[in-house]
Amino acid sequence: MLVLVALATLSFTAKDGVTLRLKPQQGKTYTITSKANMMNVMEVQGQTMNQQQKLESRQSFTATNVTDNESLIETQIEAVKLSISQMGMKLEYDSEHPEKTSPMLAGQTAAMDKVIKKMETVKYDAMGNIIDSLNLEMSQLGAAITRLPEEELSVGSTWNFNQTQSVSGTEIIAKMTYTVTAISKKSVDVNISGTVEGSNEISGTYEGTASINPQTGLVMNSSTKSNISMTINEQGMSIPMTMVGNTTIEVK
Repeated sequence: MLVLVALATLSFTAKDGVTLRLKPQQGKTYTITSKANMMNVMEVQGQTMNQQQKLESRQSFTATNVTDNESLIETQIEAVKLSISQMGMKLEYDSEHPEKTSPMLAGQTAAMDKVIKKMETVKYDAMGNIIDSLNLEMSQLGAAITRLPEEELSVGSTWNFNQTQSVSGTEIIAKMTYTVTAISKKSVDVNISGTVEGSNEISGTYEGTASINPQTGLVMNSSTKSNISMTINEQGMSIPMTMVGNTTIEVK
């Protein structure tokens, strides 16, 4: 569900330039807090159905071994809170207060219960590429920036990253562009834009911002908005669906 945000140590190689390399502070434990709101709108037999989802999670990560070429990260999901509102009903799940879980969500949340507090180890190279991970969902999904550029960056520089994933049997291709808007001793600010496409007539857009702290080498906060359309084939029916959402991530 939620994963490590991209890590980047920023070394200033010119007066107004910066080179991004993965080198987090060894031995320090950070906490990622993520909040996502999603509105799903479906057209079923001429009727409009709305569903609102709110997801909050807290994940920790520790850089246990860091070299110039590799970083070994230990990470685990600490807590998850989910709320779904549809057709006048509100369903809730709270990993820290399981007694509040709605009975109708018991089946879906069983998978969450299995991964919460389970330690996973992820190894990255200097560019932020995953070298080794038993659970890619813990290391990739939800990251605002997932791949670092080779070249030095200055204000106005851009780099691209394309990623293909399979979600519930559906292949999704995300094409992202990152643009540097400001560089200072305290932060490197980036604009995020992109598109998504795939089977089941999936299409959509992403946009947002991220701020990187050059002292800690982390994406300290990001905010992204998405607008995705797709068609669901269910029981012989083709159901158009639109998903509009926003996600914020903060690292401390």
